[in-house]
Amino acid sequence: MNDAPHVIDLRSDTITQPTPAMREAIARAEVGDDVFGDDPTVNRLEAETAALLGKEAAVFMPSGAMANQVAVRAHTEAGDEILVEGSAHLYYYESGAPAALAGVICRCLTGNRGLFTAADVEAALRPANVHFAPTKLVCVENTHNRGGGSVWPLAQIAEVAAAARRHNLRLHLDGARLWNASVASGVPERDYAAHFDSVSVCFSKGLGAPVGSALTGTREFIGRARRFRKMYGGGMRQAGILAAAALYALEHHRQRLAEDHANARLLAEGLARLPGIELDPALVETNIVIFRVRAMPVAQLVERLNQRGVWMLAAGPDTVRAVTNLMVTRADMAVALAVCGEVLGAGKRDA
Repeated sequence: MNDAPHVIDLRSDTITQPTPAMREAIARAEVGDDVFGDDPTVNRLEAETAALLGKEAAVFMPSGAMANQVAVRAHTEAGDEILVEGSAHLYYYESGAPAALAGVICRCLTGNRGLFTAADVEAALRPANVHFAPTKLVCVENTHNRGGGSVWPLAQIAEVAAAARRHNLRLHLDGARLWNASVASGVPERDYAAHFDSVSVCFSKGLGAPVGSALTGTREFIGRARRFRKMYGGGMRQAGILAAAALYALEHHRQRLAEDHANARLLAEGLARLPGIELDPALVETNIVIFRVRAMPVAQLVERLNQRGVWMLAAGPDTVRAVTNLMVTRADMAVALAVCGEVLGAGKRDA
């Protein structure tokens, strides 16, 4: 009997655990040696992911960071420059990998909730000159993590892509939460992906698989990417047990992301009514809620919530992030809001 107290874990959608049906799929998985290309379950996952995104081929990766960084390396050479929004995961949260692994420099664009414009791309470009690093790649993140799960309008992506093409730049989409963007906007994933040379997607966030991402593109590009996956230590053997979970998630958990989005809106609307919280619920488009705290220090709020079984993360000096996911329910939102209200009220009395 499990007597552990119930925890409402809103730290991230990476905390999701395999469902019983997913565990059964893992147990039944047919496997081979993926580096040799003969793991049938991995091959099926790659084929289905590529087809879903309208690309020729895909390669299964252990993580989203690896998928992004392999893409950067496959598109560029050392000394090149890439354009990326300044708070994008590829730049902000991947340990300096563009510089360390690909030898490229990042020219950071200033976005609005992570979204930039074609004019921003044009303004960042410099003339061909031996003094300047050649710009080769434009990177977009959809949804945008630090933008609060913001969704790129398809028309804005098309404009950015057109500007990049005018200057012979390649385009990479960090689509770790592309599934969320598609469910929220109603735009099929392949319509977003059509504007990019490569697209990375994640199975272990909202979709709930324990491990794994994929990188998609042309057959030639994915052939090159496989070399860098191996170079970076991402060559896997009987990876079908992981691919089986990703396949189950892809086939059964995409549309249920709407539940996470509804829970996030419910949470945001409740938080916005609490004293000492600054939050516009209209900006919560998917499953990420970022709010500013005025009532007490963020570290104190997060610690007190943690002690009461509601887990969130500090996202900045005065901001907190909560991410709805497969492991929490609508009823959990009511409990989390009640706890937040009690903690903030106690903090006000302490002050």
